Amino acid sequence: MKSPIRFVLLGLVITSLVGNAGAFDEGDFQFRVESNLRAGVAKVDITPPPDTPVVGHLRPTNGVRDPIRAGVLLLDNGDTRAAIVTLDLIEASSDMVAQLREAIAEKTKTPAKNILVATSHNHSGPGWSRESAWGRDMVAKIGAASAVAAKQMRPVTIGYGEDRIDFNINRRKVIDGRAVVRLNPDGPCDHRVKVLRFDDGKTLEPMSVLMHAVCHPCVFTWGDKLTPPFPKGFPKISADFPGEAQSFVEKVYGPKTHAMFLQGCAGDIRPNLPGLPYRCGDEADIKWAGRSLGCAVVRAVDRSVVREALAKRKTIYPLRCATSRIELPGKKAKLVCEMQALRVGDFLLLTIPGEPMVEYGFKIEKAIADRAIPIVVGYANGHLGYICTAESYKYGGYEPNTSPLLPEAEPMILAELGRLADRVLADVFESFKPNAK
Repeated sequence: MKSPIRFVLLGLVITSLVGNAGAFDEGDFQFRVESNLRAGVAKVDITPPPDTPVVGHLRPTNGVRDPIRAGVLLLDNGDTRAAIVTLDLIEASSDMVAQLREAIAEKTKTPAKNILVATSHNHSGPGWSRESAWGRDMVAKIGAASAVAAKQMRPVTIGYGEDRIDFNINRRKVIDGRAVVRLNPDGPCDHRVKVLRFDDGKTLEPMSVLMHAVCHPCVFTWGDKLTPPFPKGFPKISADFPGEAQSFVEKVYGPKTHAMFLQGCAGDIRPNLPGLPYRCGDEADIKWAGRSLGCAVVRAVDRSVVREALAKRKTIYPLRCATSRIELPGKKAKLVCEMQALRVGDFLLLTIPGEPMVEYGFKIEKAIADRAIPIVVGYANGHLGYICTAESYKYGGYEPNTSPLLPEAEPMILAELGRLADRVLADVFESFKPNAK
């Protein structure tokens, strides 16, 4: 029989070890931040009443699974101030963007033209209207959150990383010369996850994480209308997989970290949920998709703060923003399209106001990838519906058939984004031939 004294001593040793393990001060993990860039971030719950119908695939709801949120990231390098706003909503209508820009500009002194407003394209959240009480309350809450972010501005450096997800898939397949809705593993798809982490150097936990992925947030929407348990679609309000991923990342790093989501060119990309042609997801599916993205983000975030990565961080961050509006050829009339370029150091965010097909991201990156790290953001600063490639119109299908644009719009969009990139990267010098006398 073992002596009780030995158990007491063993217990004391274990207590001591556990106590010491928990006694590490976060200050032990500080790293120096020398930078001209200052940032502040805040998030706010904008969940509507629980009986609010959701849009995307319109259906009634009877409760809330998880919150609908908005995030505000303010950036200032001493010469320029800009803001990135993310929302767990389906689209950024021009009216909503204008109201949010006005509210944030008033609270933070950020020029309205330097405010980027992006949505996740969530199909299980509310639709926005300036006439609704919730719509007015949402704008007020985001304005107040931007004021909180402004009060927390401090010097930061930016880490960057990439990882991958496997739950997204192309949803178009050409059969007998026409495009049909079909999960297509051979179709183009962007499985990359791009992650920016903003650090003040006080701890190893990031101040903010800005994640970018490419996939329709429609895990919870109906598909074949036959598959149980939700043949008519998930009956509760949710932020879908981007919300699940943000919550996962914030649980990993703690309450001082704010995660935000940017949607890419996801017009023809959706979750891989097989059915006829696909099915509505359930709790297992949302955790698979959300946590897959969250894990990819965490891997990228953690890699970007190891000592070799820290040594590569910049101390000077150019901050430039350019916005333009052009008219695009529409099926019924010309349509105004706002696009924006936001440069933050080596990173270049380019926005498209609608649902660009995944090829747009590949084409834009190919054109400028040797000049900056491109992050192409869809569903931002307005909403024109599906923005399809000219090639896709040859085969028809859901996206080009419902798009308000003509195929001639593609080269115009790509050219204008190129011009905006030139303006903020400032590495193109025009030469003019002198006039002959």
